[in-house]
Amino acid sequence: MRLTVSSDDAGQRLDALLAEPLGSRSRAARLIDGGAVTVGGRPRPKRHVVAEGDVVEWADDAADEPEAPQDVAAGVAFSVPFEDEHLLVVDKPAGVVVHPAKGHLTGTLAQALEGVAAGGEDGWRAGLVHRLDRETSGLLVVAKSDAVHAALKDALQDREITREYAALVEGRPPSRTGTIDAPIGRDRRVRTKHSTDTDNPREARTHFEIEAAFDHYTLLAVTLETGRTHQIRVHFEAIGHPVAGDPEYGHADRLGLTRQFLHARRLAFTHPVTGEPIGIESPLPPDLDAALQRARAGER
Repeated sequence: MRLTVSSDDAGQRLDALLAEPLGSRSRAARLIDGGAVTVGGRPRPKRHVVAEGDVVEWADDAADEPEAPQDVAAGVAFSVPFEDEHLLVVDKPAGVVVHPAKGHLTGTLAQALEGVAAGGEDGWRAGLVHRLDRETSGLLVVAKSDAVHAALKDALQDREITREYAALVEGRPPSRTGTIDAPIGRDRRVRTKHSTDTDNPREARTHFEIEAAFDHYTLLAVTLETGRTHQIRVHFEAIGHPVAGDPEYGHADRLGLTRQFLHARRLAFTHPVTGEPIGIESPLPPDLDAALQRARAGER
């Protein structure tokens, strides 16, 4: 297996980097200690700090793990609002993990798309151009070949793919429109979180516009200029208006929510092969629509 270190992951220890694709940090450490992991073709210790562009390779150690269920994609639910021979757009419900990670080695979107999606250097997330958090619902674009994956990645890097979210936040931002321009990285103290309080900041910009204001909450249209991990959730927590129901960056169990009120509702881009403008929209899921009605009624 092979992974190319992104700017987001640069600065991590090798064992921390591999904790996600291998399912746990302890499993990553076992492989590293056993000499099964190389960085740039050379074995490195688990404390080795990786840099952007490093190529990390490791051998499959499936023999030392319990055998996975035969159907690793069983129970993965999603819909496909657009598909052609080059790419597809997936509408992911909340609760679906995008690619294998610690505690979620099976039942992921990447595994459900195996045999359809393709492209990219990392086989364990082939075809996936961007990602959504497990409890964030909505739209993702997925490539079917290396060439299309590269073209979509370039378009994402050049900010030519519009990603618009519906976000319900606590309180009311001080202006009807705005931009949050605050670098994000792994939090200095809680390594499972991302924040603006970090030793490895990466540029991050989030644009928002108020769509509706209620007594205790505000519905926003949010677009991403960059795509850092947990970016919207981190940015709105940083300005004192966390996403409603967010158990990690805000307050859980608000408005009957069992997850953060965040839905990737629109994707727009130019088709990398045909040149056709593609615009896909996803309606608000029932759980978020019910929470919105409670917010509209003045509930907390």
